[in-house]
Amino acid sequence: MRILSAFLLMLLLSACDGGLWNTPYPAADAGQSILYTAFTERPKHLDPAQAYSENEYEFLANIYAPPLQYHYLKRPYQLIPLAASEMPTVRYFDRQHRLLADDAPAERIAFSEYELHIKAGMRYQPHPAFVPEYATLTAAELRDVHALGDFPKQATRTVTAADYAYQIKRLAHPQLHLPIFGVMSEYIVGLKEYAAMLQAELKAHPDAFLDLSAYPLPGVEVVDAQTYRITIRGKYPQFAYWLAMPFFAPMPPEAERFYAQPGMKERNLTLDWWPVGSGPYYLAENDPNRRMVLVRNPYYDSERYPAEGEAGDAAAGLLADAGKSLPLIDKVVFSLEKETIPYWNKFLQGYYDASGISSDSFDQAVQVNVGGEATVTDEMRAQGITLSTSVSTSTMYTGFNWLDPVVGGSSERATKLRRAIAITVDFEEFISIFANGRGIAAQSPIPPGIFGFRDGVAGINHFVYEWGNGEPKRRSIAEAKRLLAEAGYPDGVDAKTKQPLVIHLDTTANGVGNKSRLDWMRKQFDKIGVQLDVRSTDYNRFQDKIRKGDTQMFYFGWNADYPDPENFLFLLHGAQAKVGKGGENASNYSSPEYDHLFEHVKNMDNSPARQLIIDQMLEIVRRDSPWLWGFHPKNYVLQHAWLHNVKPNIMANNKLKYWRVDAAQRDTLRHAWNRPAIWPLLLAGLVLLLGVIGLLQVLKRREEG
Repeated sequence: MRILSAFLLMLLLSACDGGLWNTPYPAADAGQSILYTAFTERPKHLDPAQAYSENEYEFLANIYAPPLQYHYLKRPYQLIPLAASEMPTVRYFDRQHRLLADDAPAERIAFSEYELHIKAGMRYQPHPAFVPEYATLTAAELRDVHALGDFPKQATRTVTAADYAYQIKRLAHPQLHLPIFGVMSEYIVGLKEYAAMLQAELKAHPDAFLDLSAYPLPGVEVVDAQTYRITIRGKYPQFAYWLAMPFFAPMPPEAERFYAQPGMKERNLTLDWWPVGSGPYYLAENDPNRRMVLVRNPYYDSERYPAEGEAGDAAAGLLADAGKSLPLIDKVVFSLEKETIPYWNKFLQGYYDASGISSDSFDQAVQVNVGGEATVTDEMRAQGITLSTSVSTSTMYTGFNWLDPVVGGSSERATKLRRAIAITVDFEEFISIFANGRGIAAQSPIPPGIFGFRDGVAGINHFVYEWGNGEPKRRSIAEAKRLLAEAGYPDGVDAKTKQPLVIHLDTTANGVGNKSRLDWMRKQFDKIGVQLDVRSTDYNRFQDKIRKGDTQMFYFGWNADYPDPENFLFLLHGAQAKVGKGGENASNYSSPEYDHLFEHVKNMDNSPARQLIIDQMLEIVRRDSPWLWGFHPKNYVLQHAWLHNVKPNIMANNKLKYWRVDAAQRDTLRHAWNRPAIWPLLLAGLVLLLGVIGLLQVLKRREEG
C-alpha cells in the first residue's frame, strides 16, 4: 500500500510539474542556442580534398573557410569574399608571359593569374594538432586515446596564405581519392606534373611522411603571410566558383602530420573523420550511428550577417540581424534518422527545427491554392509552421544515345523520332503524380537561377510546346504521331520491316517504389504505339553500359557544381562524350555547330553577347533533341516559427551560420505540444489501488472467518 501510494504521488507530482517525458534531448539543452536537425547516412569523406557529395558538404561548408562564398540573400547567385579580404584580382598573360589587357580576346590568353588576399587574424578551431608536444606521440602515449577529446590540451594558430597553397597541393596527393584532380590538372599550371613527382617520391620513400611544404608547385605562389597567387592555363572565368568550395580551403600542415602518426588511423583519428578548419563551426562529436555535433568555433570573428539582399527581404525579416557577428547559433545537433516517419513526427513535436517533406506527409503539410501556389495546410499554419520553396539548380533528364542506329544521330528519321517521343512523355503529369508538383518541366538543360535561362515565351522549347494563355502548352499526341509516321514508324510499326518499334530504356530504378514510375513511362510510349522495354540493372553495370555506349535511352541527372551555364552546356559538348573520351556527355551528342559555339561561349563573362550565343546553342539542341529535357526539381522546406533567417539558397552549403533560433519560444511551444496526458496512468493506478484494497478485505474476512 505504501509503495502504491508513493507511485501515485510521483505521478501526480510529475503531472503538476509539466515536464516533458518524451524529449530526446538533455534537460540542460533547454534555452540554449542549438539547432536540431538530422542526417540519413554518415558522410564518407570529411577531408576537403576528397569530399564531393551533398551530405558531406552539409558539414564541410560550415567547418572550412575557402576564399569565396555565395551571397546568402542575393539572386542571381553572386560570389563574395569569405576568407578573402576582397575579390581576387585577375591578370592575363600571353605565351611569352607578357601582360595583356583585361579585355584581351580569350584566344590570346595563355595564362590567368588569380591573386588572393586573405583576412588578417583568422584562426583555426581548437585542436591538438597545434600543440607542439603532440607532434611526436609514442605508442604508450596513444594507449588511452580513442577520440580527439582524449587529448587534454588543444591550441590554435593564425591562418596563413601558405595554408591555402598547401591545400591546393593536396589536390594532387597520390594517397588520396581526388575527385577534381582531373579537372584542376588541366588548369592549374604544373599540377599534373606535381602529382607525378609526388608519386615518384612516395615510391622511393614509401614509409616516409610526404610533407608537401617541401615541394613547390609552379602554379601556386605564396607572396606573403596574407597573399598568394594561382596561375591557370588560358581564360577560365568559372575558376572563381571553384574558389568557393572546400577544395580550396586552408589546410594546416600540422594537421596532416598529426594524423599521419602511427596508431592514429586505427583509432579513426584522420582528416576524413575529424576535420581541422577555420570556419564558423568545428566537429565536436562524430558518432555516425547516432549523432554528429557542430559547435561554434570560439576563434571565428571575421564575418557579419549581410546588410542587404533582394527586394522583399527586409519585409520578410531577413535583414533584422544585419551586422551581427556570425554564426548566430552556438551548436548544431545532427541526429541519425533512417526513416522519414519518425523524422516527420519529431518535427511536428518541435524536436527538429526544420524538415523536408516526404511523399507520405505531403498532403498533411502542403496545399495548393487556386492560383497554383503551394502553401502550408491549416493544421501546419496553426502550429506556426511556414514553407520555403526553391527550384534546384539541377536537371533530371532522359538521354538518347547518339551512337545508337535507331534513336541516335542527326538523320531526319532519328530526329523526328526523338521529337515525337519528347512531345509524348508528359513531364508535367510526371511531376504532378510522382513529385507532388515539386518541379517544373525543363525547356533546356539550363535551370532557373542560372545565367542563360529565359522565362516566358522566349524560353520555351517550341519543338515540344506552344505558347498559349500566358504559359507553355505541350503539343498534341496527334502531332507526335505525325512526326512518328514521317520518321518511318506509322502507329509504332517500322514501315520497312513491318516490325513493332521497341525502344530500350536503361535504369537503376528497382523495387516497388519505382515500378509505378516505369509503368507510367511505358504508358507514355503506348500513346503513340511504341513499345518500351525497361532494362533495370545495378549501378555499377549501368555505369559500365553508359561508358561503353551500350544503351538507347537512360535516366540521368545533373546538379550544378557552380551557377554558370557552362556547367550545364558542357554536358552536350562533343569533346566531353562518355564513349572514347570519358567525359560527362552521357548521350555522346555531337554537333559541330554546337561545339563551335560552346568553345566560344565557355570563357565569356556574362553579358548580352553571351546570352545571344547561349540562345543559339539552345535552339540547336532543342532542334536535335538529344534529351527528353525532363524537369528541374523544387525543394520544399518547412520551418517552425522560432527559426529565423531561412531563405533557400541552393548554392550556399554554409547557410547554418545565418540562421537564428528563439530558444525560449521553442521551449514554450514544445511544452504546450508535448504535455504528458497523466490521467490514464492515474486512472490505472486508482483501479489497481482499489483492486488491492478489495483483495486485502477479502483476505481479512477469510482470516477472521
